[in-house]
Amino acid sequence: MDKEIYKETVAKRAPKSPLFIDCLKAFLFGGAICFLSQWLFFLYVFLGAEEKSAGTLVTVTLIFLAALLTGLGLFDRIARHAGAGTLVPVTGFANSVVSPAIDTKSEGLVIGVGSKIFTIAGPVILFAILSGAIYGVIYYIVTLFS
Repeated sequence: MDKEIYKETVAKRAPKSPLFIDCLKAFLFGGAICFLSQWLFFLYVFLGAEEKSAGTLVTVTLIFLAALLTGLGLFDRIARHAGAGTLVPVTGFANSVVSPAIDTKSEGLVIGVGSKIFTIAGPVILFAILSGAIYGVIYYIVTLFS
């Protein structure tokens, strides 16, 4: 079967996704995560944290909650309905680190978890560091001539 016939067959058999409903769900779930984040921020400030520290605490709390929900098997159920609403924020990043760790736990700590934990998140971390380094070099060169 050549590539064109394969593409046509896949297009015919693939279930059609209700785009508007999917976008609406992602928007609502993502908004709910943002609402929770803002509420946590106000709570931490109310409890005496400085604004900068409160932002860090919110991020850590969201990562913890996403990792906990992933460990309990609930994150995937939520993500099935929420789509990108759960994957785009930091919760999706936490899930991408914890999921491979859980999947490979039976292979042992070193060969399983240690070697597979960053299979999904590794490229994200790599390109974030690389982008930061490139930006730093460009910024340094620009400031030399200003």
